Amino acid sequence: MLIMFAPIVVLLRNQMGKVKFNKLRGEAIKVRSQTITNFCESVGIDRTARQNMIRTARDNGKKLGLLA
Repeated sequence: MLIMFAPIVVLLRNQMGKVKFNKLRGEAIKVRSQTITNFCESVGIDRTARQNMIRTARDNGKKLGLLA
């Protein structure tokens, strides 16, 4: 498992506070999902494939330690 960003994420969360950090993280996830949705709509990718892309982005974030 590759966890390269976990220490940075934990440090940032501790500096910002959990509530503020979770709000920021939620906004980032929203933007990421909307970007994937916009891309899929523009090139005609169906809903199932779009959902798989969003899941893959989530899983990659976990592997990189962005969800620490």
